[in-house]
Amino acid sequence: VQLQASGGGLVQAGGSLRLSCAASGRTFSSVTMGWFRQAAGKEREFVASINWRGVSTDYADSVKGRFTISRDNAKNTVYLQMNSLKPEDTAVYYCAATAYSTSRTAGRYDYWGQGTQVTVSS
Repeated sequence: VQLQASGGGLVQAGGSLRLSCAASGRTFSSVTMGWFRQAAGKEREFVASINWRGVSTDYADSVKGRFTISRDNAKNTVYLQMNSLKPEDTAVYYCAATAYSTSRTAGRYDYWGQGTQVTVSS
């Protein structure tokens, strides 16, 4: 699976962005997809995941209620809708794929996109 993330940018606090992650490969519809982020000087952290059917999702507490992960297997694409953005959401966002049914652990994700920068100004 090859992954290409897009949709990042500069937004004011309280604004919204939608990230997309386009995947290539026939196995996309059978893998769990996740979003992680890494702020400058910090470790990469889990943001959200969605299972292959799109019926099971998981969110980090810091984004719950503000971010929504979804997927369209017909388009081989996973999305991250980010609302009510805060300056602390500023980071490079990565999409990733794993064969596990669900995981918050970056080490369990085998495929990674290149990352897209999200900057939230106060």
